[in-house]
Amino acid sequence: MKKITAYCRLTDDLVILNGKPCEISFPSEPGPGRLTDIYRHLEVGYPKFFKMDNLSKAGFLASEMVLRSLQYDMETPDESTSIVFCNRSSSLDTDKRFQETISRDNYFPSPAVFVYTLPNIVTGEVAIRNKIMGETSFFILESFDAEKMIIFTDWAFSSAGICRVLCGWTEYLDGHCNVLVMMVEKESDKGVDFNKQKINNIYRT
Repeated sequence: MKKITAYCRLTDDLVILNGKPCEISFPSEPGPGRLTDIYRHLEVGYPKFFKMDNLSKAGFLASEMVLRSLQYDMETPDESTSIVFCNRSSSLDTDKRFQETISRDNYFPSPAVFVYTLPNIVTGEVAIRNKIMGETSFFILESFDAEKMIIFTDWAFSSAGICRVLCGWTEYLDGHCNVLVMMVEKESDKGVDFNKQKINNIYRT
């Protein structure tokens, strides 16, 4: 039976790992600075983090916490795990920043910002960091939808050799963070059932 074996919830005010609030001191006001606060609290030691856009940072941090809690081996290539994320605003947070560079710099857009004007870059960042070799996907939905998340995850499990899916909702727009990342295992006797009610309960935490 499919189980959620670990999850992380990030919002403007909350950092919850497997149902328990994380005690993190936030020197910064809500917004991008909060993501840096979390990064420093975790002592990740991954300098590329500072080059990422806000969407990638948020998805990266939630994934980091989930995988750490599972003692995931980040050094060995893993072909048995896939990543499936979704959100509502795509990469709009970065798209706006990119448009600003065009307007501000006389039509000389920033290549460093342009790199992140696709929402699936976050799945790539997580996969690279953790050597996850399974397929990665990113879907755009009108709103958080647990039923569709189950469909997307089941689709990922249909690929040969996939026994785990890192899935969730990674939304970041205009300084507001709304992220839920879950590790779903195809066969596990630990965790909570992967169903619509459980997903919604975790999301509403």
